[in-house]
Amino acid sequence: MNIIVCAKQVIDVSEMKIDSSTKKPILQGVPQKINDIDKNAMEEAIKIKDKQGGKITVLTVGTSDAKERIKELLAMGADEGVLVIQPDKYDYHVISSLLAEAIKKISKYDIIICGEASVDMFSGQVGPRVAGLLNIPQITYAQNLTVEKDKVTSDRNMGDKSVTTESNYPVLITVTKEINEPRLPSLMQILGAANKPLNEWTADSLIKSINPMVETIDLKGVPMERKNIVYKDDIDESVGKLVESLAKEGVLR
Repeated sequence: MNIIVCAKQVIDVSEMKIDSSTKKPILQGVPQKINDIDKNAMEEAIKIKDKQGGKITVLTVGTSDAKERIKELLAMGADEGVLVIQPDKYDYHVISSLLAEAIKKISKYDIIICGEASVDMFSGQVGPRVAGLLNIPQITYAQNLTVEKDKVTSDRNMGDKSVTTESNYPVLITVTKEINEPRLPSLMQILGAANKPLNEWTADSLIKSINPMVETIDLKGVPMERKNIVYKDDIDESVGKLVESLAKEGVLR
């Protein structure tokens, strides 16, 4: 079973702050990490390999320092890493196209596993876009997987219900955070990751020319201002005023 795990280096959003005067996020000096849900994708890939055998390749489109993040997934249990250096200008179209072309270059794959979304943007677009570009089936929001020799079955999280979906190979699967608990690599695994192959490809080697279809004009944080209304009347009267205020704000209908 040849498995490709698509992972993304993201900023640690828990460490990010907003400039109060400009409302812009302060990104300078914010630490980078592997997208949380991509670690769930990696864990699921390891479980499949343990049962079915095979090889796990980690694929990332990012900056050159993403190599250190890839090594974390190699330490978890991946066999090989591939980093595609992203161009200066990019969007979901560019990233998805580069991932798809890199997967074609890897050539041998049965399952592609991605996190359902990244914690920095949370659009959930990349997995489905890659499946479309490769013209293969996709199973999104998988909360469990049953992998057999000729098919994979999954319960998909659709909010208030789940849908059981079955597919043959090759297939792209996006997993939810609830699917598993990612393992922590041992010291020996961390040291051993340095000896595993980690290839670096340029964007031009995959696609000669590609331009974003969407331009980001500005990026600002959402202001969170409190009204600080305090009700000091009788408890029953205060509850009534609170409900009335919430209804006026459109919180209650």
